[in-house]
Amino acid sequence: MTRNDYVFTSESVSEGHPDKLCDRISDAILDAFITEEPETRVACETFATTNRVVIGGEVGLSDQEKLKDYMGRIDAITRACIKDIGYEQEKFHHETVKITNLLHEQSAHIAQGVDAASGKDEGAGDQGIMFGYATTETDALMPAPIQYAHAVLRRLAEVRKNGTEPALGPDAKSQLSVRYVNGKPVGVTSIVLSTQHLDPDLSSADIRDIIEPYIIKTLPDGWLSDDTAWHVNPTGKFVIGGPDGDAGLTGRKIIVDTYGGAAPHGGGAFSGKDPTKVDRSAAYAARYLAKNVVAAGMADRCTIQLAYAIGVARPLSIYADLHGTGEVDPAAVEKAVDAAMDLTPRGIRQHLGLNRPIYERTAAYGHFGRTPTADGGFSWERTDLVDALRAAV
Repeated sequence: MTRNDYVFTSESVSEGHPDKLCDRISDAILDAFITEEPETRVACETFATTNRVVIGGEVGLSDQEKLKDYMGRIDAITRACIKDIGYEQEKFHHETVKITNLLHEQSAHIAQGVDAASGKDEGAGDQGIMFGYATTETDALMPAPIQYAHAVLRRLAEVRKNGTEPALGPDAKSQLSVRYVNGKPVGVTSIVLSTQHLDPDLSSADIRDIIEPYIIKTLPDGWLSDDTAWHVNPTGKFVIGGPDGDAGLTGRKIIVDTYGGAAPHGGGAFSGKDPTKVDRSAAYAARYLAKNVVAAGMADRCTIQLAYAIGVARPLSIYADLHGTGEVDPAAVEKAVDAAMDLTPRGIRQHLGLNRPIYERTAAYGHFGRTPTADGGFSWERTDLVDALRAAV
């Protein structure tokens, strides 16, 4: 039985969090290769620690001899990411950090399963299961806890970077516990906000004085009350942040990247992977389908699961769960989404326009619940499949 009255918690982390910094570098490198060759294959991992960034993985180009020519750009791309995020600490500075680039050409054994051949469609880049989710509880059709946890940090990053709040540092985490009544979010029972600060003399109370007005304006009216518990920098000072304070690695924030724990996750990370990897592209497709099902009025909540095998083009299975909120049979939704969209890896890339340099912007504040852009960014957030789904049911 579905619970209607409960408290659910989600967390977000800022662009300066060590793991998010690594996601940003990996996706910036991916964008650079896609800019040069839209069909390039990239699997890029980044590791960061005190005064050190290590980049590894594989790249597949139509002419692998060009890979050496591109390698010289990796250093500049990495430093540009660190600079934009705002790291100028003594032990992690965009000008002095040591960068080791270990990228190499793609494995021929992986490529053979993905490449299209005579009489054979392009296969999935790996096996796996991917989930998409949508809910009517916010305008973006996202779960409220993760949507507002992201919004809080995004707002604090804006005022930090534009100079309004120069005391704030790049590294930060938020956590919101949201109270639901009759299945709808109605308020926040607790807020946890930890943010790096550049002035070591600032106390937790000082930090709260800085950040509280922005949080109040970011959250819906009436969601905060005298009963809301605030935990701002609860351990005390937070001056040493980023990779100098804790190591970072690409792909470690997969729940932050998706639905904040409100929906299942197949387990695959997104950042640094080109869209032939269904870990990324099929998760985007699943979100796109779930969002359009909800936008079409077929359900208040929808989960879509897709399953793939390496080297096989068509999904092995399509599953829909409407969580008891559906206006149509879930089996009809499964048939409708299959009819409305080509769910082969190439079909997904073409439908959503994924062979474009649109990935660096996804690396922080969530891959979902964002606004589609004119250049094709966040195309999986469009609701242009509504009519096709309605016609297919």
